[in-house]
Amino acid sequence: MIDFSIPADLAAERDRVRQFVIDKIVPFERDPRLTAHGPNDELRQEMVELARAEKLLTIQAPVELGGRGLTHVEQAVLYEASGWSTLGPVAMNCAAPDEGNMFLLSKIANPEQTQRFLQPVIDGHQRSVFAMTEPGGAGSDPNQLATEAVFDGENFTINGRKWLITGADGAKTWIIMARLAANPHLPEGPTLFLCEGDTEGIVIDRIMNTMDRNYVGGHAVVNFENLVLPRESVLGETGQALRYAQLRLAPARLTHCMRWLGAAERAQSIAVDYAKTRTAFGKPIGEHQGVSFMLADNEIALHQCRLTIWHACWLMDQGHKARHESSIAKSYVSEELFKVTDRCVQVLGGIGISDETVVEMIFRDMRAFRLYDGPTEVHKYAIGRHLLRD
Repeated sequence: MIDFSIPADLAAERDRVRQFVIDKIVPFERDPRLTAHGPNDELRQEMVELARAEKLLTIQAPVELGGRGLTHVEQAVLYEASGWSTLGPVAMNCAAPDEGNMFLLSKIANPEQTQRFLQPVIDGHQRSVFAMTEPGGAGSDPNQLATEAVFDGENFTINGRKWLITGADGAKTWIIMARLAANPHLPEGPTLFLCEGDTEGIVIDRIMNTMDRNYVGGHAVVNFENLVLPRESVLGETGQALRYAQLRLAPARLTHCMRWLGAAERAQSIAVDYAKTRTAFGKPIGEHQGVSFMLADNEIALHQCRLTIWHACWLMDQGHKARHESSIAKSYVSEELFKVTDRCVQVLGGIGISDETVVEMIFRDMRAFRLYDGPTEVHKYAIGRHLLRD
């Protein structure tokens, strides 16, 4: 049986989330605390408290940790609603990188690590970092990982350089990927470590200037300079970081798609309203075929993207890893939603490239979405390998 209906209670909550974002969060889009590097921590905390008051904070977390334990399909419906503003997921604490980090920690952190590093993030009191990407190549290909951890039987000493580390400035919970060197005590290889952001040896070199501005703290260049961590800082098992990264990335790709679908819907609604009122050559521009066809293409793309996301989420809810399907979703949805927002800019004309509407910001952020959690070409390469193996 194939059923595309949304249960009444989920539909009602979707509408409540959307209205919360419209009423309480959209006004912050003009706030000076939304900087070139994204919302600052003061703005984030103010929005988090608004979501907390509405009981909409970190609703995706496991029930035993204070959340609702949403299924992937439920997340798809509610995250799309939250994405009406790019600040919506920040307010509800379901934005990257925290959302993916919370998911990973909930799966592999031990009880002590959960209490110290995960629970404060779930509660909205602190942010987190996933430090993997490096200037030398580790990113889409984590096998090129150069950051090294040396273990002396008691402590790990980590040295290396990372960049494009989202939210590093001000984050308290750090997940660091480093290659554990051969040693007589523990299995070597890529390993995840947990520590606090103010630990001596973590040096934020600078915040990079990027075209997107929807993540708190922007994207940083970080140096690890003789960062010393105790044995209990290992997250999971040594040598297993790449496996854990896959555990995190498959659902994280989909949550990116969910949130940006909501943003693209917002852009489309603005373009449609404009097409109804702006006139040219004796009638509203929406009545000209060139404009109406662009809006129609957008509506088709939004519908197809939603179905693609839902299908991958449904598979994961049935217990499938859905790596192939999540790669398809990330590749297809990121490209199509970029086209949607590009057409919205075109419909809006001159004001589409200005900050008179939020479409210009969505367009810039959407371009970066084509790179988050793996660029389109990497996912297509994985899809192609899957086809050839089968």
